[in-house]
Amino acid sequence: MSKERILVVEDQPDISSLLKIYFTSQGYEVFTALRGSVALEICSKTPPNLALLDVNLPDMEGYDIGKALRASPRTRHIPIIFLTARGERADRLRGLGEVQAQYYIIKPFDIEEVHTIVKNQLDEARRKNQLHPVTNLPTADLINEQMRGLLSAQGWAMALLHINGFETFTQSYGAVVSEDVLKFSALLLNEVLNELGSSDDFIGQMIVGPDFVITSSPERLRPIADRLITQFDNEIGAHYNYKHRKQGFIEVMDDNGDLRQMPLMSLSIGVLTSQDGPFYDIRELSETAEETRQRAIQQAREQGRKSFVVYGRVR
Repeated sequence: MSKERILVVEDQPDISSLLKIYFTSQGYEVFTALRGSVALEICSKTPPNLALLDVNLPDMEGYDIGKALRASPRTRHIPIIFLTARGERADRLRGLGEVQAQYYIIKPFDIEEVHTIVKNQLDEARRKNQLHPVTNLPTADLINEQMRGLLSAQGWAMALLHINGFETFTQSYGAVVSEDVLKFSALLLNEVLNELGSSDDFIGQMIVGPDFVITSSPERLRPIADRLITQFDNEIGAHYNYKHRKQGFIEVMDDNGDLRQMPLMSLSIGVLTSQDGPFYDIRELSETAEETRQRAIQQAREQGRKSFVVYGRVR
């Protein structure tokens, strides 16, 4: 399981260092930012599990960072805790009301008390089954919430992605190395959406299996899907040893004790848009997306391709 990531946004280096040293010693992965713009860049590339925000920053107020996180489907679930010297009632109401932060703590603070609050917030997120334990991407209820919103909307596109050959890779290389593949895939998704998508786009991961969900607009999702299959095919070989990369397959023992040649991992992507609807519930939407993705596997085999994307349902 990956370490939970905490983002510390604090412009005073001594306080920032104290928080980083302390929370790192408690087993967390800690990112720090002295400026709001850096904090937002970190959140767009590798969204944290929780954010500790100061209010007074050189380039913007912590409130603006919090509102930006709440405005994006990819980060609005992140717990926010303010650590600030601004303790007026109006400040607290702004942080708890406008930003919908979980806590507003006034400096000077007791670091062990802060740790208890952080731990409780992360425990609560795990109980709600909100984040994937390896990639920290939204999962379960957050995906369902996103898909439910599509049912009554127009102008949307949704992609269901699966890493083909992931189970075989795990069998050969082990669970620890296979987690690196999931992390690589999550990072790739974030990078491509940061470049070609918008803040309204969403990335989620199913809690079981190497399956991901993207929601976007039709005009954005097509180049996103095309870029993903190109980059995945170009970069996935780095997770194999030299022999497997060179020969283009791995050998595994089947149930009969015979060696079988299995291709390297690839992506299959099925894309639906609002024009493929109407969809009456999220079960129908997810099942239709899976049928579309299965067609991507079939067409890839027929055309001798690796990763492949198919657009639209069969009626």
